[in-house]
Amino acid sequence: MSYLSFEEIVTGVRNLATEYGAFCDLVTLPNTSVEARDVLALALGDTRGPEVRTVVYVGGVHAREWIPPDALLYFAADLLEARRAGTGLSWGDARISAEELGRIFGTLQLVILPCANPDGRIYSQEVDPDWRKNRARNVRPDGGVCHGVDINRNFDVAWDFRRTFAPDAVSASDDPCNKYLYVGPEAASEPETANIVWLLDHFTGTGWYLDIHSAVPAIYHNWGLDELQSDAPGMNFLNPAHDGQRGIAGDTLYREFIEPADATEMARLSRLMAEEIRKVRGDEYEVSASFSLYATSGASDDYAYSRHRADTGKAKVLGFTMECGHAFQPEFAEAEEVMREVSAALARFAADVSSVAPV
Repeated sequence: MSYLSFEEIVTGVRNLATEYGAFCDLVTLPNTSVEARDVLALALGDTRGPEVRTVVYVGGVHAREWIPPDALLYFAADLLEARRAGTGLSWGDARISAEELGRIFGTLQLVILPCANPDGRIYSQEVDPDWRKNRARNVRPDGGVCHGVDINRNFDVAWDFRRTFAPDAVSASDDPCNKYLYVGPEAASEPETANIVWLLDHFTGTGWYLDIHSAVPAIYHNWGLDELQSDAPGMNFLNPAHDGQRGIAGDTLYREFIEPADATEMARLSRLMAEEIRKVRGDEYEVSASFSLYATSGASDDYAYSRHRADTGKAKVLGFTMECGHAFQPEFAEAEEVMREVSAALARFAADVSSVAPV
């Protein structure tokens, strides 16, 4: 076996929706990619719909990270096959019983977007394995052309990093020719970004968002903007009084506010996933807030969590990023082991929150 092409991912998604129609719906995202490719997701559950309590799993935001799209497609296939057969699932010593799987399907909807950035994946697999961004066409002031926006710096949360962060404090770039970190011409400018925003807008019952990346290995949770604090609510990403202060580790000038209960729950769920990963083959994943890796602006997990503060009419969504495995494109035998770790962690996450009221 080998890594799936984007065409194979699309075929797999469509086949699952057809084969397991009693437990699964095909979701066609409203925006085609920059190069006009359809972007498809799956909604799994005994009951599906916009208002059902939902966990959103997203992969393939960064093109060179080949494992997450395959992992999410195989994860969906395993869940659907086991649900129809009435069995449980196991990955090493990590197990989900038939009863737990029934509760997941009976009380939750899992929305799975395996490959959010199809053009980038194709370019990475066929031209440049190190390609990270989408394939947007960026025209420079001198008339030259560069390509690509980093989707995970394009979301509308502290996106304008020159204004919102301290100088040189954040992993982002406004250079349209930066190979890895260009944030785009404006927040949510990219159709691939807009599709993820649409998922969160459309599935109003969403309480949890997990963005699957590689490779650290680690499980991160909000925030990536700065270190956390729960004592000063006014010290937050919406407050322009703190512009130019964010992103410096170890200082006392600025830290990002988080509700204590949210911080506790995110850390608990992150540890839960890390423990389940350890059961598969003993691998150890770091658990921490995203900022511990580096400061980020415009990231999807922070956007998901920021929505209820920017607009009190929106539901609270706890945000997580899994950085799976130890390499972007390991030999496929190793990739399969990492996919098992991802599946075990995501299944345990769903089993846990299926029996817990949203925060």
